[in-house]
Amino acid sequence: MKTCWLHRADHPRCLVFMAGWGMGPEPFFGLPSDSCDLLMVYDYRTIESSTLLNSLSDSTYSHIDLLAWSMGVFAAATLGDEITFDQATAIGGTCTPVDDTYGIPGAFFDTMIENFSEATLKQFYTSMFSNSLKAGPFLANQPIRPLAELLEELVSLRAACTSQQPPPDIFNLHIITGRDRIFPARNQLRAWGGDNSTTFPWPHFPFYDQTAWSSLLTPIAK
Repeated sequence: MKTCWLHRADHPRCLVFMAGWGMGPEPFFGLPSDSCDLLMVYDYRTIESSTLLNSLSDSTYSHIDLLAWSMGVFAAATLGDEITFDQATAIGGTCTPVDDTYGIPGAFFDTMIENFSEATLKQFYTSMFSNSLKAGPFLANQPIRPLAELLEELVSLRAACTSQQPPPDIFNLHIITGRDRIFPARNQLRAWGGDNSTTFPWPHFPFYDQTAWSSLLTPIAK
């Protein structure tokens, strides 16, 4: 895992953002911090709590919240109770992200791994949005990471998700991305249950449609 401070100005509150596969800080630098420090976690070739704990070791925050997105939901849940959050939100992902019923179908991962290239990566990034026009700002600031590294991360995540029991649900808010072209909304709903989740008409990547990070922590039901 890697961490990056997207915003750090000694606010009393910190938001830990555990991003999805294939991410880096570049697409997120322009989003407003909303009066909190913002620590991004990404690159799940390895998943270990020490990386996050080290990044927070010199902090004196009164509140630390978690926003886990996509494959970051699994990564955050894998850390279990090693880190205590005041609020933990899962969005566009589940604790069983490689699963035909409760996650992304395994065939999707197999196809991505077998045919991985610059073209398939761009296709994936574009599919995170409702259309190619919406994807434009992301593609103009897409993560700067070697292709081989992204493939290694994808392979490592698939192995981690399928070689162990699902991690525990550590989240007190579950948000389903209802117009998701990557992580089927129906599978998210099966995983969390209708009474334990809220669905929003968002694509897989909902961040550019938000006014601030806090709107993802306590969204208004639609």
